[in-house]
Amino acid sequence: MKDWKSSAFGVIGLGRFGTALAISLAEAGKEVIVVDCNEDKVKGLRRYTEYAFVTDDLSKETLQEIGIQNCGTVIVCIGEKMDACILTTLNVVSLGVPHVIAKAISSDHGTVLEKIGAEVVYPERDMALRLGKRLVAGNNFLDFISLNNEVEIQQIPATNRIAGYTVEQLDVRRRYGLNIIAIESGGTTDIEISPQYKIQKEDILVVIGKTNNIAKFEKHISN
Repeated sequence: MKDWKSSAFGVIGLGRFGTALAISLAEAGKEVIVVDCNEDKVKGLRRYTEYAFVTDDLSKETLQEIGIQNCGTVIVCIGEKMDACILTTLNVVSLGVPHVIAKAISSDHGTVLEKIGAEVVYPERDMALRLGKRLVAGNNFLDFISLNNEVEIQQIPATNRIAGYTVEQLDVRRRYGLNIIAIESGGTTDIEISPQYKIQKEDILVVIGKTNNIAKFEKHISN
């Protein structure tokens, strides 16, 4: 196994987040080691790095055999499987990696990861915040952004069916599991949305949520 430089990166878990991260690092000229249990996903990364490993065993011993301990930074991108994420992060930390980053899906999950020594990222939340800032700056750059296999940020034009309703009356969080993170209206974008704001027909709602819930909402307001 190669003796990795401290500037090398390790990416464990090749979902959308992990894959995009690994490709971005490799294209920036960084040495990257990637690990996943899915052979097809690993094969897809071998055009970017020759250090791509297939394994469903993320024990300390296996990670050490791969050479994870020689990376300067390791990112654990298996947040959806909370128990596996926590155990894998603990194993990476115990191998002495100086900078360990782990993807979390909830604040409780993140608290545990922080306690075992990892820096925590919340991709969905952080993407929503960055999107809000770009929208406020007038950079209307999306129809939708896919955050992972199930979660998207998407623009939905208002329809006659919801025009005249307040945000509170729509109650999309309870009815559809969605959050309205911005409303574009009359050439301006507002991310500080009052529950009493009344939807106009020309408005565009920027929502975040699971793909199937967004589809249900769109179908409902188009009928």
